[in-house]
Amino acid sequence: MAGNSFGEIFRITTFGESHGKGIGVVVDGCPPHIMLKQADFDHEMARRRPGSGEFDTPRKEEDDVEILSGVFEEVTTGAPIALFIKNRDASSKSYDYMKTLFRPGHGDYTYHMKYGHYDYRGAGRYSARETAARVAAGVIAGKILSQAGIKVTAYTVEIGGIGIESKDLSVITENPLCCPDMKRYKEMEKALSDAKAMGDSLGGIVEVLVKGCPAGLGDPVFDKLSADLAKAVMSIGAIKGVEIGAGFEAARLRGSQNNDPLTLSGFSSNNAGGILAGISNGDDIILRVAIKPIPSIALAQDTVDKNGNPEKIKASGRFDVTAIPRVIPVLEAMVKITLADHFLRSMITENYRKLQDAESQNGKK
Repeated sequence: MAGNSFGEIFRITTFGESHGKGIGVVVDGCPPHIMLKQADFDHEMARRRPGSGEFDTPRKEEDDVEILSGVFEEVTTGAPIALFIKNRDASSKSYDYMKTLFRPGHGDYTYHMKYGHYDYRGAGRYSARETAARVAAGVIAGKILSQAGIKVTAYTVEIGGIGIESKDLSVITENPLCCPDMKRYKEMEKALSDAKAMGDSLGGIVEVLVKGCPAGLGDPVFDKLSADLAKAVMSIGAIKGVEIGAGFEAARLRGSQNNDPLTLSGFSSNNAGGILAGISNGDDIILRVAIKPIPSIALAQDTVDKNGNPEKIKASGRFDVTAIPRVIPVLEAMVKITLADHFLRSMITENYRKLQDAESQNGKK
């Protein structure tokens, strides 16, 4: 099974299944001399941890991160960093019905067609459980970015068609949906309660803001920062769309409206979302992602079994009502991983340019 790695210089490879012994990630390319200990992971893992919110799956996982390699005396060595997270509360019998039935909206059918044999328990490798490994890797990426003054923050701007009317980022830690509009948060919460009572689920939109990103991150032509960010967030199972800056609204604007005029103090607007020609321009990077409703619902749905017979299916097991807010730290992690990779790439380019300049100066002597 290919496709388990992401990044060029700062590269992550995740492993494990939802109901196996555990999940984990190998982080390669992390520079040495970065302070790293087990407690550094606790806050971010708690944000993604299941079972803590009203609309979460009741599955309880401690999500303690064990550092297996790449760190000595709480300092990175430059060697690959292996992180492991044990599965402690898997309830596999709840998924026995998945031996023969395909769940609508899930990867059961496509995994069956591609592999034939796979771990169906709790969705196995394609479970959202895999994203815990990404969050752990994102902690390391965040340490690299913090040294450069780069900060990544994600927050909810819409759930179930209810969008925010105001944006106050100081309140996103004051409500469980990480919503910057407290009035709209209350409406979102009610919509989720109604969906839960009906045995249904809701999707939404999350915005990711990157502040402090310098100009010059990203490479032509296929390694644009915008392209890698899009791939990073679209690799998360629940994501169905991504836009940067004005996004789809740019298609409705004229060039005179969409262009960001340059002034002596910088850009006077930010329809580009901080990225031009695939390279960061020094402005805030702004991207939004569309998150589908959780496909496992308690309502009866049409499906077929593996023998091609029509069936009805009701999800059993433990499921979220919405992927929000647990997907928020996952989105932040993938953006951090992408930026850390491009930041380290830019350092190589900068060092090469300095070497060229030094050789040029020596040639003039």
